[in-house]
This record gives sequence, structure tokens and C-alpha cells, in this order.
Amino acid sequence: MPGAEIDLRALVGAVSDAADRALTLWAGGQTQVRQWEKVPGHPVCEADLEIDVMLRQSLSLIDPAAGWLSEETADTVHRLDLARVWVVDPIDGTRDYLRGRPGWAVSVALVEHGAVSIGILAAPARNELWIARAGEGATRNGRTLTAGSRMILPGARVPADHLPRHDSDLRAVHKPNSIALRMAMVAADEADIVATVRWGNEWDVAAAALIAQEAGAIVTDALGDPLSFNRPEPTAFGLLCTAPGIHEAATNRLAPRARELLGRA
Repeated sequence: MPGAEIDLRALVGAVSDAADRALTLWAGGQTQVRQWEKVPGHPVCEADLEIDVMLRQSLSLIDPAAGWLSEETADTVHRLDLARVWVVDPIDGTRDYLRGRPGWAVSVALVEHGAVSIGILAAPARNELWIARAGEGATRNGRTLTAGSRMILPGARVPADHLPRHDSDLRAVHKPNSIALRMAMVAADEADIVATVRWGNEWDVAAAALIAQEAGAIVTDALGDPLSFNRPEPTAFGLLCTAPGIHEAATNRLAPRARELLGRA
């Protein structure tokens, strides 16, 4: 079984320790960590970098043979030659982290031969720990998750601040800044659909993709194609994470927009 040789307890402990450190730096939403923009509109802070270093040290002890792909580490081609790769976002949802809001998480995935075998999200400000292992289901705080049974798209719950006019038949629900946590909401039947039509990075979605899939949700790119990981260019165009009964309808709605943005016929 993929990931079977990994000590899951040690891995959960390492991710939880990193999340606890991030929470300490966050200090109940009154964080004073230094922050800046990597590029305009993309904030980063000292906590992102410290947690990245902490996780790389601890995860390399758990699996020294695995490669490394993280939002806060310069990428190298070395990972492409390896069977296993850690795919990490030290703090997914940095905007919420810096605003003193709880919608952020530490995201860690183990990818083997292009597929996620273990996914963990630790959201300490929400007192949540999400865990999935391929073929073994997904849990939040030890409770098994099952995605929703919705069969029609109109009325579907979307984590969003507001909905565009062409999606006004959907229903907005609370939106954490972390896209991984929004996907986890689909796994927990707290939302029915999460969709984007822009280029996204593997580290944003790898762990949450497995959590959602193990709960029965369907996760693809914006065109409805399966995601794969540890790609030479670790990105995909868009995301579609839905309850299983509405994925086809959601794809039929989203894919034409994605093709138009991509300039495809």
C-alpha cells in the first residue's frame, strides 16, 4: 500500500508540532511577525519561513529518501527523479494568518509516483486535524468524513465571500482563506463545491485533495481532468472539488470558462 512504510504517528506529531509553533507565533491573532510581499498581492511572513525549515528538518528524518517541494523553498529538478516527494505549504492561508483570522492551516502531503498517499492538514486556530491515507478514508479530529450526497447543482454550498452573477443559483457559506480548508469543507459535508479558474500550485491542494477524495468527493482541474503531482512544472489550471453527485454538472459549467481563459477552442 502506498505510504505504508511511513510512521503515521510520527508524521502527525511532526505536523502538529509545526502547527503549534505557527499558532504560538500567531499569538491569538495578534501576530507581530515581519511580513512582506514575494510579488505584488502575494504576502509572506517570517512564520512561513520558520515553519518551512522546521518541517523540512522533521520530515527528512521520517523519510530521508523523499524529495521536497514547498511554497517557501527554491525548487530543484532533483525531486523529479525520486519515487516519493513531500509537498508542503507551511501556512496555507497566509492572508488570514496575518489578519488574525483562523482560516489557515499547515498542509503536508506525501506524493508517490504522482499520486498523494498521505495528506495532513493541521489548523490549530480552529482546533482541527485532518488526516487521510490512500485507501483508508479521511478523518477530522478522529471522526470519519463523508462528502455530501447532493445531486443537483443549483443551491450547492460554496465557500465564498460573494458569488458572481453567473453563479447566483449557488449558496455562499463561510470562506476560510486557505483553499485546502475550503476543500476539506467538501470532505466534511460543510460545502458542496470549491472551484477556481486560475493557475494554482501543487502545495496548495495536494494534502486536501486526498482528504476530499478519501471522503468520497471528486477532485479535478477546472477542465475536469484528474490532478497529478510532482510534475516538472508543479501547477494545474484551476480546481474543481465537489460532492460526487454534482461533479459532472459543475464541470459542464466551469470547463467552458476555463477553456476561454486558456484560449482554447
